[in-house]
Amino acid sequence: MARGPLYQDSYTPQLSGHETFPLRYGWLKKAYDVVAGAGGEAEIRNVFGDDAIARFGVGKNMVAAIRHWAQVAGILVESAATKTVRATALGDRLFGAQGLDPYMEDPATLWLIHWQLAAQPTKTTWFWAFNHYPGVTFEREQLVKGVERLAKDRQWARVAAATVKNDVACFIRTYVAQQPSTRSGNDDALECPLSELGLIRALGKRDGFRFVRGAKSSLGDGVFAYALLDFWSRHTTAATLSLEAIAHEPGSPGRVFLLDENDVADRLAELAEVTDGNFRWSETAGLKQVVRDREIAPELALAFAEADFGASGRKEAA
Repeated sequence: MARGPLYQDSYTPQLSGHETFPLRYGWLKKAYDVVAGAGGEAEIRNVFGDDAIARFGVGKNMVAAIRHWAQVAGILVESAATKTVRATALGDRLFGAQGLDPYMEDPATLWLIHWQLAAQPTKTTWFWAFNHYPGVTFEREQLVKGVERLAKDRQWARVAAATVKNDVACFIRTYVAQQPSTRSGNDDALECPLSELGLIRALGKRDGFRFVRGAKSSLGDGVFAYALLDFWSRHTTAATLSLEAIAHEPGSPGRVFLLDENDVADRLAELAEVTDGNFRWSETAGLKQVVRDREIAPELALAFAEADFGASGRKEAA
């Protein structure tokens, strides 16, 4: 029986919101700056209202897309009760006055954003594709039919075929850069920064793609530790977490980062050093698991990730 949040009766699918536009460079920073300029919290209408077209320098649909991506990437959070939007701790650390990577030049930022999109079930197609799709290669139509079948099986209301098709198209464009053409130009080919992660590659045949499983050299151990703690907090309250769960459960680092079980085990073996002893790897009595001796605050998890910023530059210098 399928498991995970998509199969819970209380789950509400999200298959739109991006207006068919994948995330683009600069969008998260622009949205964050408006809210930060208002003291870290503002009325939604003052950020994404009628004057947002002039403020962001884009059309109405793109304003809606910017709003969508800022939320699902974990940079801004809205309150329906107060009709306000505020910056998150992640947004502050990445894009604030002393931000780690305001221009999204570090791979650590891209991995963190990918984690926000694919590790939590908010974006249905993203979560299903990385955590439930059974194959390595796929064609566009296979993903469309897979999501449609899921919607039918779960009896989700008002899921139109055109909506699913557009969502799958946006998903693919998020991770696979379009080839420049005389019509689209280089801007469209480089429109989404997450294509740099190399998680999905286009195959030679038309509309054929492949998930790239295996070791990820640009994924730092700090971001991995951050992801592990985030997954742990949603998966169980126990003080131990098995290698099996970390590598294979829906929403786990192994699934979301497309890591093989051996890749996950290698990273877990280094956890004690990466996390200053907050996590430790255990193989007692043949049981492979991570042990957490105390509760770890979310702020400390973000500190784990911060250690990765600039790491690629330090490696090159060495």
